[in-house]
Amino acid sequence: MKLGLGTGTMPADAQQEEARLRALHDLGLLDTPPSEAFDRITRMASQLFRVPISAVSLTDEDRQWFKSRVGVEAQQIPRDKAPCAKVASYRDVVVVPDLRADAFYSDSPLANAGVRFYAGAPLVTREGFGLGSMCVLGPEPRAVTSEEVTALKDLAAIVMAQIELQHAFGRMDPISNLPNRNQLLEDLDDLAREHVHEERVAVLVSLADARDLADASRVLGPSYVDVLVKFSRSALQSLFDVLPLYHVGSTDLLFLLPALDERALHAKMVDIQKRLAASVDSDGIPVVARAVIGIAPFRVGDTAPADVLRTAYGAALDAREAGLKIGKHSAIKDEQHRRRFALLSGMREALAASDQLRLVYQPRIDIPTGLCVSAEALLRWYHPSLGDIPPGEFIPLVERTAMIGPLTDWVIEAALSQTTAWRDRGLDLRVSINVSVANLEEEDFVDRLRAALDRHDLSPQALEIEFTESALMRNRARVLGQLARIKACGVTCAIDDFGSGYSSFSYLQDIPAEVIKIDRTFVPSSEWMPRDRTVLKAMVTMAHELNYRVVAEGVETQEALDRVTDAGCDEAQGYFLARPLEVPTLEQWLVSRARTGRAA
Repeated sequence: MKLGLGTGTMPADAQQEEARLRALHDLGLLDTPPSEAFDRITRMASQLFRVPISAVSLTDEDRQWFKSRVGVEAQQIPRDKAPCAKVASYRDVVVVPDLRADAFYSDSPLANAGVRFYAGAPLVTREGFGLGSMCVLGPEPRAVTSEEVTALKDLAAIVMAQIELQHAFGRMDPISNLPNRNQLLEDLDDLAREHVHEERVAVLVSLADARDLADASRVLGPSYVDVLVKFSRSALQSLFDVLPLYHVGSTDLLFLLPALDERALHAKMVDIQKRLAASVDSDGIPVVARAVIGIAPFRVGDTAPADVLRTAYGAALDAREAGLKIGKHSAIKDEQHRRRFALLSGMREALAASDQLRLVYQPRIDIPTGLCVSAEALLRWYHPSLGDIPPGEFIPLVERTAMIGPLTDWVIEAALSQTTAWRDRGLDLRVSINVSVANLEEEDFVDRLRAALDRHDLSPQALEIEFTESALMRNRARVLGQLARIKACGVTCAIDDFGSGYSSFSYLQDIPAEVIKIDRTFVPSSEWMPRDRTVLKAMVTMAHELNYRVVAEGVETQEALDRVTDAGCDEAQGYFLARPLEVPTLEQWLVSRARTGRAA
């Protein structure tokens, strides 16, 4: 055996070895898929030394594990009598010209496999820990030149630079010392190179839901998350000590398992839940992870890496929403999630297109006179590939995003343009539009509303704003302030779907609105019970006492119209009078009603 560049450093003692192994494990390299970034280096080494075998070899407790290898099938060999272990211990170049002729290595696993020549340069961290070696091997004895020793050390330095690069820049989480989401996606790509079509299972452990996380962080500070993640990392690693664990979200950990039958897989998930059920101390306060587990089976290479992560996240979120501890990816639910995503993506295009969004109008009649006094503008969307999308499907999605502002602006612009066209033809018809609570929280919403009215040279009385009771449950002070500004500029405010949510006549005294639209649930189509009439009458009487004009929604039969009339409602809206109509049809309806005084 020949040692290059000095042999004065003694092998590490037990304490140093423990620290070295900890440093190795913290890097998250062991048992990860092959990586093209490292494979380029091993191919270069093999070509440079003109030998068939080269490897990036990491020295674990009892094995040499190859992060990258050329010319050898085995992923690992025993550490005992492995020259790479000597490289890691001495942190210096080791050259063995002929393993068979060396007294120590002559009966080693490498020599018995036909390897004669070995040369390895150490992989050393900035803290001085030897991780393993960049090594080259051949079937024939040979010596090395000083230039080749230098080249091998340079290759080892390149390997370490790659390790540090992926650890420091976007590949390792600094809190957990686990590979992160970027590394997972890269590892899944690399996994497909050697294990394509193999069945695997992605297991995502979500340690806390967003509300619990926010509440605990507010009380305990960000250290709460750190403690929770580190405790959970240790618990999972104790169960799956040979599997790489990834930190893919602030409180989300993920690992991959081989395909298992349902019973075995469920048993492992139950074990995880038991381990994570223990409390952990955070600044003197015991905290417990409220973990849910998402399971997503997939085939390596057949499922895009991003979709593996997405479906695992989806399974965990579905489990939490359903009050379950373990959830498995559902193709049906995934299709629903994909559709929602497609709708949100498509809405951006729809706002820019000229032929996807349109308004239809449902008339509202004054009950005593039978005249149509206004029309509610209702949004419709024809998606180029999905067809007609019901408003009840896409509007709740958009309301949770920043697109609700531009969408409401589009509705206002389209409604006012139509109102202007009707005015120019001598048709005086107020238009009512629905706004979201998110709109009422926008600081510039009223300014945009006024600008739109000015742009179309319309009186504020030409427009009515409808909002639901839920708008008052979130940021009440701001919403009331916005409604007061809207009313002050002359636009009518109406409470939509009254009675469907947090109904309380006490809050009506504070709301700057003039109209209440009673929810359709209080207007049965048939079989009116005495209680139905009593409740409706009481609601109308109370609203009138508070100076509200009352509109009955959902009037679908003559009986329903008679009942809301008897209860004292001022206006009615519903299918018995007219369905939501396209503009030409609405205009025909108005002409017909003016002639007959009845619903057409």
